[in-house]
Amino acid sequence: MKVTVGKVLCYIIDRGRVLVFLHRDHPEAGLQVPAGTIRRGEEPQDAALREATEETGLDGLVVVRFLGRVAYDISPIRDEIQDRHVFQLATTGPAPEEWTHHELHDGTRPPTFFCFFWLPLGHPDLATLVVGQGALLDQVVATEPPATPRC
Repeated sequence: MKVTVGKVLCYIIDRGRVLVFLHRDHPEAGLQVPAGTIRRGEEPQDAALREATEETGLDGLVVVRFLGRVAYDISPIRDEIQDRHVFQLATTGPAPEEWTHHELHDGTRPPTFFCFFWLPLGHPDLATLVVGQGALLDQVVATEPPATPRC
């Protein structure tokens, strides 16, 4: 019997680009965006910020808006239905163009290393996001930083 698990999916947007990653040691896992499990008693918005920060190592992320919920059956990977809460996030400071970061998994297993980079919204590779992660990407609003006054 399939279990339903609360998840968050994070589209981190910066200057019309979305943050994606590959597993350093398992590139066959495919192109992904930050995502993870909602802890018991945790609000989905808080889980999105926690997971995005843990996976990327970026400080100062903010939720721009909630994009919706999507149920996704991930079998045969696992016998579960993911109840995904999808959020658009933004950076509040400069972010590298590319970097590697590791997730510690609360110390329960060895760290997982991720290689992060940005793709422009609409880039054809975004159609290859794994296990339905691109389902609500078309709802992202590309926000630009405010213009610097000239006087």
